[in-house]
Amino acid sequence: MKIFINDKPMDLLSISELAPKKTFECVYDNPKDLPPTTNFHDDVLIKEPSEEIIIKLLYLLRTRKLKNLDSITLVSSRKKEIQKFIKSRFLIIKAAGGVVTQSDKILFIYRLGKWDLPKGKFEKKESPAECAVREVEEECNIKVKLGTHICNTWHTYTQNRKSILKKTYWYSMECLDASRMKPQLDEGIEEIRWFNHQEAKTALINSYPSMRHLYKRFLKLFPKVYQTS
Repeated sequence: MKIFINDKPMDLLSISELAPKKTFECVYDNPKDLPPTTNFHDDVLIKEPSEEIIIKLLYLLRTRKLKNLDSITLVSSRKKEIQKFIKSRFLIIKAAGGVVTQSDKILFIYRLGKWDLPKGKFEKKESPAECAVREVEEECNIKVKLGTHICNTWHTYTQNRKSILKKTYWYSMECLDASRMKPQLDEGIEEIRWFNHQEAKTALINSYPSMRHLYKRFLKLFPKVYQTS
């Protein structure tokens, strides 16, 4: 489970999921309290964190006080319990969206000053796949064919003084008809554009870290999409 908190990724892993070749600049093994965060920089690993430590970490990440941090990884033999505890600290909202391809290009939307991918919240009794297709078609005024589930992303934000944890289901999609493509202006979408691989990489510089994570996962599943780019 990877959660983006103010664009900082926090990974929660079991012991077996920790990659043996992954290196960390700061490593803390079973600390009794949160280590001095002034020492946190680059990639940080905390093994067997307590719930109290996790509460302090969530607060610091949400208040943007760990400016030198690139990522934080929590490894626990109680992964499921810790995951449940973290979720209990937030109001959970679910959404779904799509990585839409046409030949060797991917469809991006421009919203709130950043390049993004089309997505939106669930309607009553919708499945993740149904929501993803509906939101993509509504936001871009196109017709798509549903493909493979890519991954889920998690990110946090604050709304009306409530801490929100948003889970987004992502699917690959093939564009069937873009003849009437246009942005859904009332959803704040200013522009829609097809990008090849190089253009997508440039656009993702002005995007969210969760979108860069999603894009990498997409390329692993579909490495041949950009063979001709």
